[in-house]
Amino acid sequence: RDEVSVTVCDINPEMLRVGESRARARYGPGVMDDSRALNFVEGNAQSLPFEDGSFDLYTIAFGLRNVTDVDMALRDALRVLKPGGRFMCLEFSHVTNAPLAQIYDAYSFNVIPKLGEVVANDRESYQYLVESIRKFCTQDELASRIESAGFEGVKYTNMTGGIVAVHEGWVPIT
Repeated sequence: RDEVSVTVCDINPEMLRVGESRARARYGPGVMDDSRALNFVEGNAQSLPFEDGSFDLYTIAFGLRNVTDVDMALRDALRVLKPGGRFMCLEFSHVTNAPLAQIYDAYSFNVIPKLGEVVANDRESYQYLVESIRKFCTQDELASRIESAGFEGVKYTNMTGGIVAVHEGWVPIT
């Protein structure tokens, strides 16, 4: 058995299929078939298909904002982590600098949907992206929700002036 294994979990089977295909192309089939160091599992963040205390680290990137019940997902993240385990979340957030916020809002609402239309022929999905970012909780609100789920030592780091933030917390040892 490998000392380190990575489990990729997503609710969308097509995303998993693409990810697995790319992993096989990049690393060869042995990383999944022989070593089991990389696994792809379909699952819902609100009720993960894993036993309690299964993981040392739980990461989620640009996905928490799309979960129907964020607090339920945070509680389930706590459940699947081992005592002392670490939770990390990279998510679009709220810009903290007023001049940058004005520029970013103009860019987000005027450029991103148009780019989506030109590049992917899908303006609506990119409009949703911009709107969902604005509707999602602030950095402090998310930190509070992570603490309410049971994590300790919760903190966050703004990146690019708060366009994105990394939140982290730890599962209590006792």
